[in-house]
Amino acid sequence: MAAPSCGQRVAELLAAYGVRHVFGIPGVHTVELYRGLEDAEWPRHVLARHEQGAGFMADGYARASGRPAACFLITGPGLTNAATAIAQAYTDSVPMLVVSGVNATGNLGQGRNTLHELSDQRAAMAPLCAWNATATTAANLPPLIARAFTTFASDRPRPVHIEIPLDVMDQAVAEPWHPQGLAGAGPPGESDLASAAALLRTAERPVIVAGGGTVDAGPAVQRLAEAAAAPVVTTIAAKGIVADDHPLHLGPLLPHAPVRELLREADVVVALGTELSETDLWADTLQLDGTLVRVDLDPVELADDHGAELPIRADAGATAAALADRLGHGADATTARQGVADIRADVASGRGELARTHRTVLAAIREALPADAILASDMARISYTANEVFPVSRPRRWLHPLGYGTLGYALPAALGAKLAEPDAPVVALAGDGGAMFTIQELATGRDAGLPVVLLVWNDSAFGEIREDMTARGVAPIGVTPTPPDFAALARAFGCAGAVVESLDALGPAITAGLARDVPTVVDVRADAVAADVRSGPE
Repeated sequence: MAAPSCGQRVAELLAAYGVRHVFGIPGVHTVELYRGLEDAEWPRHVLARHEQGAGFMADGYARASGRPAACFLITGPGLTNAATAIAQAYTDSVPMLVVSGVNATGNLGQGRNTLHELSDQRAAMAPLCAWNATATTAANLPPLIARAFTTFASDRPRPVHIEIPLDVMDQAVAEPWHPQGLAGAGPPGESDLASAAALLRTAERPVIVAGGGTVDAGPAVQRLAEAAAAPVVTTIAAKGIVADDHPLHLGPLLPHAPVRELLREADVVVALGTELSETDLWADTLQLDGTLVRVDLDPVELADDHGAELPIRADAGATAAALADRLGHGADATTARQGVADIRADVASGRGELARTHRTVLAAIREALPADAILASDMARISYTANEVFPVSRPRRWLHPLGYGTLGYALPAALGAKLAEPDAPVVALAGDGGAMFTIQELATGRDAGLPVVLLVWNDSAFGEIREDMTARGVAPIGVTPTPPDFAALARAFGCAGAVVESLDALGPAITAGLARDVPTVVDVRADAVAADVRSGPE
């Protein structure tokens, strides 16, 4: 019997590292990878309808589960089709292993116009990945894959791309490959902990900002907040790490003036696992008068424009837990709690009519969903409101494309999340424009039997851009596309479809969708529902 091919061994090794699903579309340059899936229990292949959808599915899978996800992509167009999704995962620190083909080693960089050829495919992927590499022999692959999973476990978790030349993928590999042990992220140093604890013990107005690096460390962040009597502001990536009703929790309100003023006046700000980026702040930098303690795995973030007086390169969750242990019993938080309550009320009173409509609709969605539901959202105005106000019961239940801000994320990410967490109800929320970017992935959901509900907030416009154009005195060109009949389109894919024109009809449509065994598209007519909300009680 012939020895297994290199492609087969790759699939076997991914299974040994715990990969359970691989997203992609097979092609002539990845056949040997698929040979490795033929008789294996794991990983199982999920057939996307476009490689961008495959990337977003892997992203949603990883965010919902906390486990690395994988894609198999063909050379050239398969990889570049997925580039937007890979870039989104890069900006949002999502662990994703991308395995692609590449032309045979004798053709690399030769410009012979071979099928799917890029002059330098690896260079094209360099800005989108933590690192990427070419396996020039089969023996290169076990250490490269081990390095990828070590990156996911101990460093800032971003996509890794490994390309395998066609002749290497075909090589016979007699001996099976085995996974290596993985090191975790580094703990904080004793000197850094002592310095940070001393600052917090003497602080009169401490504040904590918790980002995506604390997504699995909610209890530690809460303990630290209580020990330091410090309000907690989370980024969107950290939604759910602290209960929404905790008296020290402000939630993801960084862009709002009262929160920014709280941070400016703080004598100590502890930033845990957060970039403090433009898409967190909607400003270039925070204005801080006090001492900034910055905890992050990424040294780039520790040396950014905010200028941390105490930079700590370590795992944010481990640092929060260690600091809480050092501080011991909580200080008097009466003043801090009252300040949080006042800021919440101030921000709520400043929201306008559109936000009121959004909040009412989002409340109806929340009421229709079990507490453990996962919601994947797209770049849409209702999603921007939901980023701040939609309550979630725990982390990894709100998935939103933050840094790269791409359209088309919601549906495929929701499908990936459903595969990762099959017992959790999963809903996608998109505008009518964004939904059209990846609507074909309804076919993926149908084939996989995934009862995901896609809520389309249909205002027949790219509403945010239209508003920006109007505000700047620019004619609203290209922002009012005619949407399809979403319910009919869903049925054409073998899924279910419904149209909602009143607030009362929204919850039952969601409930019915979650009870099916295929996706459901709920076309929420924004103008009709908004009129219904305005006619109701304040």
